[in-house]
Amino acid sequence: MLDRSNELTAWDRDHFFHPSTHMGMHARGEMPTRVIAGGEGVYITDTTGKTSLDAFAGLYCVNVGYGRQKIADAIASQAKNLAYYHAYVGHGTEASITLSKMIIDRAPEGMSRVYFGLSGSDANETNIKLIWYYNNILGRPEKKKIISRWRGYHGSGVMTGSLTGLELFHNAFDLPRAPILHTEAPYYFRRADRSMSEEQFAQDCADKLEEMILAEGPDTIAAFIGEPILGTGGIVPPPATYWQKIQAVLDKYDILLVADEVVTGFGRLGTMFGSDHYGMKPDLITIAKGLTSAYAPLSGTIVSDKMWQVLVQGSDKMGALGHGWTYSAHPICAAAGVANLELIDELDLVTNAGETGAYFRAELTKALGDHKHVGEVRGDGMMAAVEFVEDRDDRKFFEPSAKIGPQIAAAMAARGVIGRAMPQGDILGFAPPLCLTREEADVVVKAAAAAVDEVFEGL
Repeated sequence: MLDRSNELTAWDRDHFFHPSTHMGMHARGEMPTRVIAGGEGVYITDTTGKTSLDAFAGLYCVNVGYGRQKIADAIASQAKNLAYYHAYVGHGTEASITLSKMIIDRAPEGMSRVYFGLSGSDANETNIKLIWYYNNILGRPEKKKIISRWRGYHGSGVMTGSLTGLELFHNAFDLPRAPILHTEAPYYFRRADRSMSEEQFAQDCADKLEEMILAEGPDTIAAFIGEPILGTGGIVPPPATYWQKIQAVLDKYDILLVADEVVTGFGRLGTMFGSDHYGMKPDLITIAKGLTSAYAPLSGTIVSDKMWQVLVQGSDKMGALGHGWTYSAHPICAAAGVANLELIDELDLVTNAGETGAYFRAELTKALGDHKHVGEVRGDGMMAAVEFVEDRDDRKFFEPSAKIGPQIAAAMAARGVIGRAMPQGDILGFAPPLCLTREEADVVVKAAAAAVDEVFEGL
């Protein structure tokens, strides 16, 4: 096994172009390569035999946990009976049709249809095109700008990378592109005016959004996109009343709301959707990760009845909608989705995400909340983050070159627990599988506390 692991490591450095990776360091062997071989529950095992508790569920996505035979069997059965057929011109499969109904049955009120893709990025590309199409059909050709937020994450394509509000995804890519705009991130811990209450800060965010709309011209603003809780931007829950205040501004100027629920959809916040959790009223919902628990690549755009009626008008006027992916509603992926959603219900994972998630955050706060270099412990549902600061009283942040977050994540990994060093800050993020137990949560907290002690004792 070790010889095979070494061989794979060499091939990896010579041939594999990894996403979100320092290319030079990887190719030169200056960063570790880890070849994952298996997984069970919340644990993964690599080709050297090392087992780790995955407290980030891959990339927030293996919600039901690893090694679920039911999903593997569904994939195998579908592949044997019908590996592929397209969804163009009214074609469907039992799996894709069934999954569509299951999604709408679970979706927030007012949602009507599901358009399938393969990744959150392509789902948000679909959203952009549908927003533009919608306004063209309504005779509003100037109403095309889309407002996103700094620190939001919505994909890595040209337009979806433009929606994303993180420097890493813009650097040297000539992004962001018009007609994408960015407004204030609802990041209460990093507010400029520390005297503001959460509600005051929420109102300030809404006021800044309205100022941007008025400056650009309301007739030019088509949509606003946001994650219910900021994910990659730092696992940041919205301040109290934020979404209600934002919704009021959008309603005032007839601006669509896109809820990017790639991370939060299907249970992560202790509710089936984050939109329900925070009282959002979306016109489009982006789904992916939790739809299949990443057992197969599948994404979707959930379209509201309000938008669907206009899209139908467009088709009656202009003919077939000129948008499609070869692998839209791929039957193998759809079969994985059906089995995954059934498992979420059978195992009552939505309830567990809320209850065990609350326990996890409480224990994390007990262990680290009073540490002199911990500025905040935060989160919601089965999501949590610890933000580190040089001076908590002055809210002074470490220099990025110190790489405090990555050091702590590495120290945790050495202890057999995977957390994620988040970008643009010294932030340690957690998003475990929704099947996490309290005993497993204790393992994560213990490793995090020991890693924090190790790194700060060494400074």
